[in-house]
Amino acid sequence: MVTIPSKCSCGCSSGPRVIFSCSGAADAGKLADQAARKLTRNRAGKTFCLAGISGRIDGIVKSTMAATKIQAIDGCALDCTRKSLAEAGITRVNHLRLTDLGFEKGKTDVTAATIVQVIDKAYTFN
Repeated sequence: MVTIPSKCSCGCSSGPRVIFSCSGAADAGKLADQAARKLTRNRAGKTFCLAGISGRIDGIVKSTMAATKIQAIDGCALDCTRKSLAEAGITRVNHLRLTDLGFEKGKTDVTAATIVQVIDKAYTFN
């Protein structure tokens, strides 16, 4: 697995890469959240607060708008993450939906192996 730098390697002052995820009550939401946290630990980007987007917190919205890449990871087809970003006017998003990868709400074990499956797919979106 390759680590993706959080800023441009050319030395320019490009914006950050940000990651938003579902943190819903279902296991698929937990998997999305855990994958986003692992991506942050792997330096693929920085996890941002989706509630801050929904609450239109100025600094969070502005930082997101300035990002070079925006990753949205949703646990299911409700797409709460993607839709919350869109409601704030943020539509330039790399969107990953876990149910499209075969994970099912109520039937998904959140393990190191399933987290790796998600982050490996997320890297292809960057």
